[in-house]
Amino acid sequence: MRDASLLFELIRESAHRSPHDVAITHGDVHTSYGALQEAVAAFAAWLVGSGLQRGERVAVYLEKRLETVVTSFGATAAGCVFVPLNPLLKPEQVSYILRDCNVRVLVTSADRAQLLQPVLASCGDLQHLVLTEASPAGTALPVTLWPAVMAASGSASHRVIDSDMAAILYTSGSTGRPKGVVLSHRNMVAGAKSVASYLENGPTDTLLAALPLSFDAGFSQLTTGFHSGARVVLLNYLLPRDVIKALARYGVTGLTAVPPLYMQLCTLEWPAAINERLRYFANTGGRMPRETLEQLRRKAPGAKPYLMYGLTEAFRSTYLPPTEVDRRPDSIGRAIPNAEILVLREDGTECAAEEPGELVHRGALVGMGYWGDPEKTAERYRLLPVGTGGRQAGMQLPEYAVFSGDTVRRDAEGFLYFIGRRDEMIKTSGYRVSPTEVEEELYATGQVGECAAFGIDHATLGQAIQVVATSPDGSAAVDVTALLAACRQRMPAYMVPAGIEPMAAPLPRNPNGKIDRKLLSTAWHERAEAGRGV
Repeated sequence: MRDASLLFELIRESAHRSPHDVAITHGDVHTSYGALQEAVAAFAAWLVGSGLQRGERVAVYLEKRLETVVTSFGATAAGCVFVPLNPLLKPEQVSYILRDCNVRVLVTSADRAQLLQPVLASCGDLQHLVLTEASPAGTALPVTLWPAVMAASGSASHRVIDSDMAAILYTSGSTGRPKGVVLSHRNMVAGAKSVASYLENGPTDTLLAALPLSFDAGFSQLTTGFHSGARVVLLNYLLPRDVIKALARYGVTGLTAVPPLYMQLCTLEWPAAINERLRYFANTGGRMPRETLEQLRRKAPGAKPYLMYGLTEAFRSTYLPPTEVDRRPDSIGRAIPNAEILVLREDGTECAAEEPGELVHRGALVGMGYWGDPEKTAERYRLLPVGTGGRQAGMQLPEYAVFSGDTVRRDAEGFLYFIGRRDEMIKTSGYRVSPTEVEEELYATGQVGECAAFGIDHATLGQAIQVVATSPDGSAAVDVTALLAACRQRMPAYMVPAGIEPMAAPLPRNPNGKIDRKLLSTAWHERAEAGRGV
C-alpha cells in the first residue's frame, strides 16, 4: 500500500484499504469506494479508447451527482485534465469556458445539452458529448450515453506524473471574464493531505459537500474526504433549511461553507441531532462576521470552529486553530501545513509585526498559472525575491509564489489578519478603508442581516462609503437612522457610511455563493446615474 501522489489515486488507495466503505452518498444512493474506483477506471478507459490525448480537457456540466465525481477523477486517471463547470452558469458562460481551454469532451445531462445547443457550434474543439440519459433531440456532435461509458474496459492510459495538469478551475468572473486556474496533481493532493491533517479527518467522518464542486473549497470536500477514507454527501440544496435537514439526516461530522450561507443557517432552528454528530464547521470564501460565529457556536456547541482563508490560485493558505478562536476571532490564522505565508512590502521585503502588506503564498500548493493568459499570470504568479522566507541566494532555478492582492497584517505571535483586497479598498478622506472591515462593524450592531460596502466617487472625499443592507429578518425594513447612529458610536468618522440603501434578502451571490459586492456596486451606480438622468 502506498500513499497517493496523483489525484485519482486518492480513491484508488482508499478502495484498496476499505473497498466496502461508503465513499459517496447522494440522496438514498450510497456508492462504495470499490464501486467508485471501478467507475473511475471505466471512464478513463473510455476516454483513452476514444482517442483523447495526454493533457486534453474534459468538462463536466452537471449538478452534484455521482457522474460529476467520476468524470472529474476519471479524466485525470486517463492522463487528461478535468474542467468542472458551475451548474449555475448560463449557456454563453459555458461556451466561453469550453472555447477558452479547448475542451474535447463534455459530460452533461440531456436537458442541459438542449440548453447548450445554440452555442455548441461555436465550440470548435469539442468532439464528443457524454449524456447521463437519452436526449429527445439530436445533435451534430457524436453522443455516448453514460451506461455505455461505464461498460468500457481496459488498463491503458497516458503517462501521468504529479507535476502534470490535473484541473482547470474557473474563477467566478465577477471582475470580468472568468480566469482558468491551472492546478497540478501535486497541488491538489498536497492540499488534500494538508487540510485533512489539521481537520483531523478520518474514515469515521461524513462530510457535507454543499459548496459547488467548481469552487476549490467545494472540490476540497471530495479530495480531503477520499484521502481520509471518509464518506462525502453530495447536496444540491434549494433553501438553507435543506442544509439543516441534511446535517441531521446523514449525521454529518464536517461542514464547510461560505459566510452568506452560515448567516442564513443561523436564522433557522437546528435539531439536537446535528450537535450530536457535528465535529467541526469550517469557514471559507471571506471573513466570518463575529456575530455569525457566535451564533453558530451556540447552535452547535460541540463543534469546533475552523476559520480559513484560501485562494483558488493556491488552494488553501491559512487556518485558525479552534483553540485560538476565543483569543483572536478576527484572525485568519497561520499557514496551513506544507505552506509558507509571507507578508511583503511592494519592494519585496518582509513587513514588520502589525505592518500591513500583501499576503504571498509559497510552497507545493502554488498553482500553475492562468490558462492561456500570460499577462494575468505575470501579475499574480511572480518570482520570489532572494532572501525572502526560505529562498536562499545560492539557488539557481527560479521559484514562483502567488501574490494574492490581499492586504493583511501579522501580529507579534505570527497570526494573520485580513484587511482587504487591494482592488476593493476604499480611499476616503486620505484613508484606505477595507469594505470587509466596514461590513464587520455593521454586522456587530445586530441591526443588519446581510450587507455589502463599496466606494462611490465623491467631490471632496475622493470616495465615500456606500452600503447596501438587509434587516435581520431578511426584509428591506432597515432603520437607517438607528443604524447610522450605531455606526457613529462604533467607527471613526472616516469609516461611517455616507449612505445606507435598504434591500430585501438575499443579496445577490456570485456562482461560488459569496455576496457579489462588485455586482451590487455596479447596480447602485447604474441606479444613481438613472436618477440623475444620465
